[in-house]
Amino acid sequence: MVNNTLNTVKKFCIKGGFLLKNLKTYDEIQVNFYSSIRSFYYSLIIYMYRLGFKMKLHAGQAEEYKRRHDELWPELGQLLKDSTVSDYSIFLDEETNILFGTLKVEDLEKFNQIPQNPITKRWWEYMADVMDTNPDNSPVSVDLKDVFYLA
Repeated sequence: MVNNTLNTVKKFCIKGGFLLKNLKTYDEIQVNFYSSIRSFYYSLIIYMYRLGFKMKLHAGQAEEYKRRHDELWPELGQLLKDSTVSDYSIFLDEETNILFGTLKVEDLEKFNQIPQNPITKRWWEYMADVMDTNPDNSPVSVDLKDVFYLA
């Protein structure tokens, strides 16, 4: 039983990319495995960028803005994911019509390519009638400074 467990854990760790060197006992593997998981988890946190921004919605356009995002184009969703965007939310302050967005990005270089993509430009054009935009139809957006985070 112990040898079967040992072999199973070794196979699992190797498939997961965890380095195991001459470990003989289950306890040694278990300690190494949890240590590797912890290190892997912390390395993900270190390399995730959390971004916040605000935009301005035109008065009376909240329902339309939400409807369009509820029907987000699959190709735009895929572009965002391919550009390492995750945990993306947009909130509305109904008193001021200010939109507040937050997202996480793993690769800023890929993220910064989003505005050049034709899918993005089509989306901006589609959204231009419901929010403040620049001459190229991109939303007027203000980056926000991160002042607090509790993981």
